Amino acid sequence: MDGLADEALMARIAEGDRTAFAALVTRHLDRAVRTAQRLLGDRGEAEDVAQDSFLRLWQHAERWRPEGGRFTTWFYRVVVNASIDRLRRPRSLPIDDVPEPEDEQPNAFRTLHQTEVARSVKAAVGELPERQRTALTLCHYEGLGNIEAAEVMGITVGALESLLIRAKRHLRDRLKPLMSDLVEDGHEA
Repeated sequence: MDGLADEALMARIAEGDRTAFAALVTRHLDRAVRTAQRLLGDRGEAEDVAQDSFLRLWQHAERWRPEGGRFTTWFYRVVVNASIDRLRRPRSLPIDDVPEPEDEQPNAFRTLHQTEVARSVKAAVGELPERQRTALTLCHYEGLGNIEAAEVMGITVGALESLLIRAKRHLRDRLKPLMSDLVEDGHEA
């Protein structure tokens, strides 16, 4: 088959001759890939184009007519057109270039740490005298203003503010070791 002209091989391919097809592929594969690679700039894409072009050749061999021109002219037009079509398609990134999606779930360490912090804060708040704990709860957890919280507690605004100052001082002292750990771990409070 190596001695047959491309046009003779095409006539045999049109009749379903796989040996003739293999001979034509062997003869033109490297050049088809090189041509596509020059147009596409990517070896993998060029190999895909060459494969697609040979597949078209196999599927439509009966349409080729020797009087329409040389086989190589026809076939390399198929390769060039397939390359241009590939260039016009939206390109996808190679899998290695696609960034990993961010995991929106907190990692186990962070979840455990947050649980530990919440437990420590709850314990520290639980140690406060009742009136300090009430003032803190109303203002910081329930979002009441100082005037409203003072009315709820039946005290003056000044007395409420004094309770809040003492409660915050106690919490700061009690949670200071935890705050140091947070800053050392790169978490700012």
